Amino acid sequence: MTEIIARRQFAPCYIYLDIAFLVLFASLLVWKKKYMTVLVGFVMGLVYMVVDYGIFHLICHSRTIQGGSMFWVLLWMSMSYGFTNFAWIWLWLSKDSHLIEWSTLILTWWLSCPMISKMLSHGEASIIIQRTTGEYHGWMAVILFVGYAAVIVFNLTRNKKEQRVSIPWILAIGVLVQFGWEASLLIGGIRSAGFESMYDKFATLVVNSLLETNLGMPYVYFIFAAITARFNEQLKRRSVKLSLADRIVENNAPFKSSRNEMN
Repeated sequence: MTEIIARRQFAPCYIYLDIAFLVLFASLLVWKKKYMTVLVGFVMGLVYMVVDYGIFHLICHSRTIQGGSMFWVLLWMSMSYGFTNFAWIWLWLSKDSHLIEWSTLILTWWLSCPMISKMLSHGEASIIIQRTTGEYHGWMAVILFVGYAAVIVFNLTRNKKEQRVSIPWILAIGVLVQFGWEASLLIGGIRSAGFESMYDKFATLVVNSLLETNLGMPYVYFIFAAITARFNEQLKRRSVKLSLADRIVENNAPFKSSRNEMN
């Protein structure tokens, strides 16, 4: 496989518009008392910053930027996609009864924001930021395989089907969340801007969708099950603490079950 380059080009007003959306999204989650979802999104935004700035930039030296500050642009990017992606993933895993509304809000914003920012930019100089992937995609593949292998071994040790992790469910979440993000950026002219080859444009879309968020899904699912076995969305202790297996059984219940949301 040739080098995969993840590249974005956008006007500075894109950042300000997206920050406004993050405030709106977080406010709506708080309004609906999705406190755990907000906390998870914020924590994962910080984790994204550690990975993107600390590992990809400082250690791997795979990041370059034109027209902006590496630290501040990566801080925004990490909090933006770290918060949005993992809040969305948490809502998926929780089988939230308003998942369609949350998903529509996120996807329409990802698609609309690049177009709105271009309309408002008035010829502002673009920020161009990119990273190469040759230094770490192999390690990502290791994490991906180990995670899903652990899920498979876990399922093979379960005699009851309802105690098994739904591999198609977590695989769909891991691929589709990243695909929604990548496809929206590509359509909006943010991702792979300046690339002439269609292969270069779509290689990033396909490889990142299959690998980057998906690699963490097995680990995220077990963390989700362990935390929500003890606490509800309002961060209160559950009246009956469940085992990991029992929480998986509960989460495997029908999609709109109120028990999944634990309000």
